[in-house]
Amino acid sequence: MEKLRKIGMKILKWTGIFVAFILFLMFIIPILFPGTISQQVKIFANKRLAGKLDYKQVHLTFFRHFPSLTVSVDDLILRGSKPFEQDTLLAAKEVAAGINLKDLIFGGGVKIDEIYVSDAIANVYVNSKGEANYNVYVSSPDKGPKDTTGKGTSIKLDLIKFKNWQVKYIDHTAKVYLDAKGLNYTGQGGLSQDIFDLETDLKIDQLNFSLDRVWYAQQKSLHADLITRINTNALTFVLKKNELKINDLPLKFNGFVSILKDGYDLDIKAASEKTTIRDMISVLPPTYLDWAKDTKIEGKSSLFFSLKGQFSEQRKQKPHFTAHLLVNDGTISNAKAPVPMNNLNVDLGIDLPALDAEQLGLDLKKLNFDLGKNNTFRAAVKTKGLSEMNVVANMKGGVDLQTLDAALGLKDLDMKGLLNADLQANGIFSFSKKLFPKTKGFIKLNEGWLKSTAYPNPIQHINLDAQISDTDGTFKSLGVKLSPFQFDFEGNPVFVSADLQDFQDMLYQVRAKGVLNVGRIYQVFSRKGLDITGQISADLSLNGRESYATSGQYSKLDNKGTLLLKNIKATTSYLPKSFYLKEGKFQFENEKMWFRRFNATYGRSDFALDGYLLNTINYFLERKGTLHGNFGLHSDHILVDEFMALKSGDNDDKSIAVEYAKAEHPKSSGVVIVPKNLDVALKVDAKKVGFKGLNMNNLQGTAAISNGQIFLKHTSFDIIGSRMSIDARYQDESPLAANFDVGFKVQDFDVQRAYKEIDMVRTMATSAKDVSGIVSLDYKLKGDFDQNMNPIYPSLEGGGVVNLRDVAVKNLKMLSVVGDNSGIDGFNHPDMKGVNISTQIKDNLIHIDKFTFKVSILRPSISGTTSFNGLLDILVRVGLPPGGLIGIPVAVTGTSEKPKLKFFSRKGQAILTAIYNRKINKVVQEEKHDTVNPRKVQKQEKKAAKKDAKEAKKKVDKEVDKI
Repeated sequence: MEKLRKIGMKILKWTGIFVAFILFLMFIIPILFPGTISQQVKIFANKRLAGKLDYKQVHLTFFRHFPSLTVSVDDLILRGSKPFEQDTLLAAKEVAAGINLKDLIFGGGVKIDEIYVSDAIANVYVNSKGEANYNVYVSSPDKGPKDTTGKGTSIKLDLIKFKNWQVKYIDHTAKVYLDAKGLNYTGQGGLSQDIFDLETDLKIDQLNFSLDRVWYAQQKSLHADLITRINTNALTFVLKKNELKINDLPLKFNGFVSILKDGYDLDIKAASEKTTIRDMISVLPPTYLDWAKDTKIEGKSSLFFSLKGQFSEQRKQKPHFTAHLLVNDGTISNAKAPVPMNNLNVDLGIDLPALDAEQLGLDLKKLNFDLGKNNTFRAAVKTKGLSEMNVVANMKGGVDLQTLDAALGLKDLDMKGLLNADLQANGIFSFSKKLFPKTKGFIKLNEGWLKSTAYPNPIQHINLDAQISDTDGTFKSLGVKLSPFQFDFEGNPVFVSADLQDFQDMLYQVRAKGVLNVGRIYQVFSRKGLDITGQISADLSLNGRESYATSGQYSKLDNKGTLLLKNIKATTSYLPKSFYLKEGKFQFENEKMWFRRFNATYGRSDFALDGYLLNTINYFLERKGTLHGNFGLHSDHILVDEFMALKSGDNDDKSIAVEYAKAEHPKSSGVVIVPKNLDVALKVDAKKVGFKGLNMNNLQGTAAISNGQIFLKHTSFDIIGSRMSIDARYQDESPLAANFDVGFKVQDFDVQRAYKEIDMVRTMATSAKDVSGIVSLDYKLKGDFDQNMNPIYPSLEGGGVVNLRDVAVKNLKMLSVVGDNSGIDGFNHPDMKGVNISTQIKDNLIHIDKFTFKVSILRPSISGTTSFNGLLDILVRVGLPPGGLIGIPVAVTGTSEKPKLKFFSRKGQAILTAIYNRKINKVVQEEKHDTVNPRKVQKQEKKAAKKDAKEAKKKVDKEVDKI
């Protein structure tokens, strides 16, 4: 017994010594090696990271992630790779790297085998050009012999642990948005090997995911238990064991993902078999989940889907998607319902080759439910294609909406009325080919009643009788009859009847009468995010045939009546703000829709329109029509800046192109986007028009909007104290680019005032700062606007004449240096009154034709080239008396601020042109002086510039003549 006690004491003694030794090492190692580890980690980061790395403090300890020895960095911020150097890729409260003790103590190197990142925000971004912000790791080239000593820093990971992350992934090329909050991730395996199995445990508290603006997950929780085989050589991920749970819906999937140079290669199959309808509903948007809590839901469901193929934006390849949803023997009921919804069955298949909606196939083999003996609904629909859609559909049933409302337990909406439908269709729908499936059927609603908790009064006495028929599968035999559609809302009855026949050349009879408060209607339906107000009053009778208007047989039309709109708010996808229509009275007279009173505002701009639109009935009947019209437009103030697509405003319903452009260029204003479906002439009278700080007063003239372009013809306005006339054309190319042609004339303007008030003058005519007096201008230009609607100077082409009617030139450096070196003081104040200067512009260069002026008794002449950036290649010929027949050539080079002279020389220093790529609206090479100085090249450029100027003039004249 004593012997056992002694053995026990020895064990405890040596155990205590060992524990004490381990604790001693835990304290001493961070003290012995901090310099080595910190230095090695810093060297490694600087060599291998392209993005800028900032952090506050570094710790070396065993106790943050016991028992691992970790180097921990507090408050780390890692910036993205080019062109996202100013954006944060990763921000974390702590980033810790686990150090391999064996290599540290005995090998003299730092081996990182564990990574811990806590309380982090990651922003992963791919812009519309395919540029990604996460390419921050720089692989080292294989140069020289390999390091066989084992020293230095390397990464051979066995463990990755993320705690409390928020991850945003936005890919504009794939139109993907993902936002994951409360993400916790643990990954284990031989991560340093070429091929290894990664065991993953992933939990996300809240997941939002959308593809091409369609939300597939909103505020969903997710738990994943995965085993993934990773091949780092081929960047392939093989999904071996994959169990996923989205809210209450379990999902298993397998397959592989390979990362390619220009995209992905996918083959993923997923299934959620033998689950319940309630589990399936748990993945619906959050607004439906509260309803599901208080509703009895029973039945079985299964979901299958697959995604196979390559995704590459560059090669225009996308994978094949298929899905299949089954719901069997479902029951949905509420305690207040007289009967439950029984026999709910759904069998839906989806086939989407190459993710192409034009090839979309839907196969709803079964959708049926019962609400008691006389309330049954059955439907089956099969379609293939989109623009040209093959349709087979059969829908039949009668439903008491009050019973349906009670059975579903709808909280925010009450319904009443008897709905009956019997509809069969078989054939091809193609708008372009004027085909419509053979159809026969009706939809009827008797004494409908609809009330929302968002508004106290119901929409009541809803009656609808819609008859649809097509006998031969063409638009010609298609007929739709509403007899009638009517309802009452807040004591105002609304009545609509319509008889539409022969959709190939539509014969229509439409009658509409009533008053509708639009804002309150939207309140009934409780549409969040919409701010709709206003009232519509209608008393219309429309009778005619589509071809009567297009063929000019207006006498056969019988369109009459009025439409009155008040306080209506309207938005479009390409404008940042909303239009507010204070009042609009529209009167229909056969082919014309007259704007009798139309007063609207847009931001600080106001508009009053009077005139008419032609053929509006056909515009609404056609799928892609164009509105034609003629108007007078009156305004006290139009501020063009407010119409630029990326400006801030109250419109949240922007096009995806505008949204992406704003995300990629948050500080840019964008350009003005022109609607593509208008062909309208305007006689404009605006008291004040503002554009980028430039004010134009009393603008009058003719404008037109046609084919997505704006034209101005014989338009004039007051600017800098003078009257300017212009002919112009403008066209947007994207939210970030536009092009223009303009010809303008201005008589007798103050050149100093122009220099001070107009940015373009200061850029294009830098020498104007040394000129005072009266100047006239006759010029034509074409070019491009950048993302802030500033002219891109290397894109400009054109030419014209500047007349120096009554000017004084003082201390122009290019001439002063000639005077200083020749001893002729008159070059500091030459006489240029009445001189015409003809120039041509191309590739950021201004080519100056020879012109002569006076300096005392001398007759100098100037010709040559200068650039918008101030480079000079000018030839000054100083004509000596008598008559200037004998002259001294002087070459002026350098820059406008630092000119250089070479007397008795006819050779300057030619300027090589800038190179501008119009496809990408980018300058790819700046202009520069040519060291070889081929004067012949300069002459060729001048000749080409003159030719382009003439072509620009012809183009402007041709376009404005179309107005």
